[in-house]
Amino acid sequence: MATAHVKHHDYHLVDPSPWPVVGSISAFIMAVGAVTWMHKMTSAAPIIFGIGTVGVLYTMAAWWADVIREAQYKGDHTRVVQISHRYGMILFIASEVMFFVAWFWAFFNSSLFPGDPVHATREALFGGVWPPKGIETFDPWHLPLLNTLILLTSGTTVTWAHHALLENDRKGLKWGLILTVLLGVAFTCVQAYEYAHAAFAFSGNIYGATFFMATGFHGFHVLVGTIFLLVCLFRAYAGHFTPTQHLGFEFAAWYWHFVDVVWLFLFVTIYVWFGGAAGAHGAH
Repeated sequence: MATAHVKHHDYHLVDPSPWPVVGSISAFIMAVGAVTWMHKMTSAAPIIFGIGTVGVLYTMAAWWADVIREAQYKGDHTRVVQISHRYGMILFIASEVMFFVAWFWAFFNSSLFPGDPVHATREALFGGVWPPKGIETFDPWHLPLLNTLILLTSGTTVTWAHHALLENDRKGLKWGLILTVLLGVAFTCVQAYEYAHAAFAFSGNIYGATFFMATGFHGFHVLVGTIFLLVCLFRAYAGHFTPTQHLGFEFAAWYWHFVDVVWLFLFVTIYVWFGGAAGAHGAH
C-alpha cells in the first residue's frame, strides 16, 4: 500500500541515505590533509588528503548513482519534483557566483588601490603599481585567448547537444557531448601548461595568490563540469534522457554555461585589464 501510494503521487521523499554524512566526513578529512600538507605539519599529510579525496570521489559516484536510479528507473522525479530540483540548482549556482565574487573582490581590492597612501603596507608591498614590481604577467592574447576560444566553442557544442536531444537526435546529442568533454579536457591541459610556465609563484606576493586562487578554482570547476558532462555522455549511450525527461543533462548544461561566463570575467579583468602587456611593465 505504501509503495503504491509513493509511486502514484507527485511528491518524492528521499530514501534514508548515508552519503551526506560520509561526504561531510570525507571532505573534512580532505581539508585537514590539505591544510597540514600546505603547512608541512606532518609527513602523513598527503596520505590524509588522499584518504579524504577517495572518500569524496566515492561519495560522488555512489550518490550520483542513487539519483540516476531515482530519475531513470524508479520514476521518482515527477514534474513537481523537477521544479524543486530546478530551484535547488539555481540556488547552488547563485552560491557559486558569490564564491567567485569573493575572489574577484580580493583581486580588485589589491589591484585598484596599489598606492593607497592610507595603507602604507600596500605601498611597500606593491611599489605603488599593479601588477607589483617584479611580476611578469601572462600575455592575455596567447594561451588565455586560446582557452577563451576553447570554452566559448564548448558552450556552442553543449547547446548543440541540448537542441539535438530536444529534437530526439541521439547522434547529435552524443557528438555534442563528446566534443564538449574533449574541449573541457583541452582547456584543463592548456591551463596546466600555463601554470607550469608561470613567471610568478602562488606564495610570496599578493598578485600570485589572488591570480591562482581565482583562476585555479575556476579550473577546478571546469574539471567538475567535464566530469558532469562525461556522466551525461555515458548515460546518453545507455539510452537515458528523452526530449521531455532530461533534468540531469539540463543541469550539466547550466553549470557549463556558468563556467563559461565566469571565465569571460576572469579573462577580461585579471588577464587583460589588470594583467596585460602594460601591467607587465609596471604601467598600470
